[in-house]
Amino acid sequence: MPPQQRSPLEEFRPYRATRLVQMADSDAAGFFVQDIGDLEGNWRWTGKRPTLRLRPRAFEGLHYAIDFTLPDVTFKETGPVTLSFYVGDRLLASERYASAGAHHVDKPIPPDWIVPGQDTLIAAEIDKVWVSKTDGAKLGFVLTALGLTQP
Repeated sequence: MPPQQRSPLEEFRPYRATRLVQMADSDAAGFFVQDIGDLEGNWRWTGKRPTLRLRPRAFEGLHYAIDFTLPDVTFKETGPVTLSFYVGDRLLASERYASAGAHHVDKPIPPDWIVPGQDTLIAAEIDKVWVSKTDGAKLGFVLTALGLTQP
């Protein structure tokens, strides 16, 4: 007698089509395009527009996801900032932040913005960078993770 068959799982996906790049991942730097600094613990300082290059395998149900911190030390000088979130050259959303601290953003991406199997640029842009008075270094925010998810 054959074994009893199980019912299929709801919303079964044979593989994940996404990549959320944790800044501490050993292969993270391979996804960097611009404005992402050296690893410090499990995070990295950014410049004005940190950008990653990803190659998603699907386009349906994808979300833009980012974990970042606006540090007190820079926020004291910049004051409130606006971050804009991009998929390719398209603006997905902008949010204003009136206080320092850790933040998480998760936004659905319109399916026609992604072409499966092709490189896709994922970026976040801060409107005001902090500029060091001693060496002129320009810092945006602290980045922990950036990429695409499929909740």
